[in-house]
Amino acid sequence: MNTTTKRWITKTLPAQEKARSLAEALNINAYISAMLVQRNIETFEEAKNFFRPSLSQLHDPFLMRDMEKAVTRLMQAIAGNERILIYGDYDVDGTTSVSVFYGFLKNYYTNIEYYIPDRYKEGYGVSKAGIEYARDTNATLIVSLDCGIRAVEMVAYANSFGIDFIICDHHNPGNELPDAVAILDPKQNNCSYPYKELSGCGVGFKLLQALCTRAGYSSELLFEQIDLLAISICSDIVPITGENRILTYFGLQKLNESPRPGIQAIVDVSGLKKAIDVNTVVFTIGPRINAAGRIDHAFAAVELLLAENKTDAANFAANINDHNLVRREFDETITGEALGMIQSNANAATASSTVLYKNDWHKGVIGIVASRCIEHYHRPTIILTQSNGKVAGSARSVPDYDLYEAIDKCSDLLIQFGGHKYAAGLTMEEKNIEAFRTKFEEVVSATIRKEQLIPMISIDLELPLNQIDSRFFNIVRQMGPFGPQNMQPIFVSRNVMDDGTSRILKDKHLKLNIRQQDSVTYPAIGWQMHAFYDRIKNKEPFDICYSLEENEFNGKKTIQLMIRDIQFIKDRTH
Repeated sequence: MNTTTKRWITKTLPAQEKARSLAEALNINAYISAMLVQRNIETFEEAKNFFRPSLSQLHDPFLMRDMEKAVTRLMQAIAGNERILIYGDYDVDGTTSVSVFYGFLKNYYTNIEYYIPDRYKEGYGVSKAGIEYARDTNATLIVSLDCGIRAVEMVAYANSFGIDFIICDHHNPGNELPDAVAILDPKQNNCSYPYKELSGCGVGFKLLQALCTRAGYSSELLFEQIDLLAISICSDIVPITGENRILTYFGLQKLNESPRPGIQAIVDVSGLKKAIDVNTVVFTIGPRINAAGRIDHAFAAVELLLAENKTDAANFAANINDHNLVRREFDETITGEALGMIQSNANAATASSTVLYKNDWHKGVIGIVASRCIEHYHRPTIILTQSNGKVAGSARSVPDYDLYEAIDKCSDLLIQFGGHKYAAGLTMEEKNIEAFRTKFEEVVSATIRKEQLIPMISIDLELPLNQIDSRFFNIVRQMGPFGPQNMQPIFVSRNVMDDGTSRILKDKHLKLNIRQQDSVTYPAIGWQMHAFYDRIKNKEPFDICYSLEENEFNGKKTIQLMIRDIQFIKDRTH
């Protein structure tokens, strides 16, 4: 178990007047109103929109720059029976984007095809092979989804064959934009679209929404695709605020109430027994969709998501699940090797960043390995491997540190790179690895704050245990779906004690019954926290930070504290 000290950072409490006013308007307690104001919900109307999301709250797609141009060109292609190639990236956001766009449009138009680049032969984004495929199949319009914003050369290459481009992307643009017919990306300059954090699938969805308005297509049919849109939002770790939260709310509803055959097949093959929430998508559904492109080809993921009958879906899901098992094996082996490399090198163990290279690591899992390394060594991490005669890498960051900016400062040593604040991909020549490692460490050491190298737990507020009852829990639960920028509330309760019945489960988990002063006893669980057991058993008082969850056992539901960390009163440094 990792008992590394973590930083507990409690959010600033809002102005009392604001919290009190909201508590009165909603007839809720002060603790819940304080949490809502922390999330910028300050009025009855804002709270109503938050707790009762509605599709009518979605923004007009025509507020997005170039939307009119995009819809006009798409309708022109449909009217002229032009061949349209729908081009998407190979990750979950890309494959759901393609599935949504193709799955909807084929109801109205048949001269369409989809294309996803091979992760190993073509790499990320718009590829030369993809454009040549469009040329050879007589496509005259490519709609790129979740990629294309930096594909200046590739779009020019397509144009040389008379192929037009509509780009739907959500990544940061470069200094030069591709010469496309239309670029839809809320992050580009002079785009007045009010919500900037859509997934790639979300941007494609807005184009289809606009198309429904102009062409008279069925919006109802489009919103049948909202389940896949929710999967893209959850898996791409974009903020679950504003429009994304509304789309996720309704998408999760559809995933639970009427899952399409492909999703039901993933649920069956993974043995999932509980309701689908954001975490289930991130840790169970998303990785299986991703595994297709990591181990073989992402076409398999699209086939699964578009499957119309149970038999096909079950076959596709079994195949993808096999890929996921292989992915896990690679993941465990390579993570073990990577951690060993850090531990055996004194400089690497004490550095501010991690850059590791091995020529035979599997390119499909290096992003996952980077994240695993951060769990042990909390710092910006880049994992590199051989790919098509070059060195390809996946980079991951720690909270609040702009990884993309740090890589940009080393761009003279790279062939190309792309991504955002917390995740990026890069390519370089093998001869530049050492120079890059040195320069990246210099940049990170100079720009990262010491505290950013210590894992952090963000706490919403301090809560007396006696505030927790079924009404409190139900309101907290309705604050979901939870995800980036609308995280599940985490509370701290101080000076609590074990009631004498606590025990260790399976040699590693802590099962507690705790109370605070004269409060009733609350059941709690701490995964992998057995190292705290002896001191707790000795009646030492301690502080806990935790979230709330519902535990169901033998048909009985109880509120349980899910402990994130424990600090003993004696060890307090403040």
